[in-house]
Formats: sequence, structure tokens, C-alpha cells
Amino acid sequence: MGSLSIWHWLIVLAIALLLFGRGKIPELMGDVAKGIKSFKKGMSDEDETSAQTTSTSTSRTVEHKADETK
Repeated sequence: MGSLSIWHWLIVLAIALLLFGRGKIPELMGDVAKGIKSFKKGMSDEDETSAQTTSTSTSRTVEHKADETK
């Protein structure tokens, strides 16, 4: 009663295929993989930028002049 038999897994798989369709599941997994890759890239970019800012102690200021509209 504690474990699921092969028939339970086949029924769950059939229901998942009916709900999502054949092409939807690989597409969904591809989107998940792209999300993970972009997350890892963002984390490594953050590490690189923090390492660069700590190595250079100069700070830069950007001044913005507003256009006067009449």
C-alpha cells in the first residue's frame, strides 16, 4: 500500500499526456532548462561585477539634465 505499482505510474503518465499533449511536455522542459541556464548566467555575472567593483575603488556618477519643456 505504501508504494505505487507500474499500473499507477502508467495511469498518471496517461493523464499527464492527455492534459498537456505530446508536444507540450518537451516544450515545457525546454523552457525550464532555459530558465535554469539564465539563472546560472545571472549569478555568475553578478559575481564578476561584484569582483570588479571591489577591485576598483573609484565610483562614477552619472548626471542627468532634464529638458525644459514649455
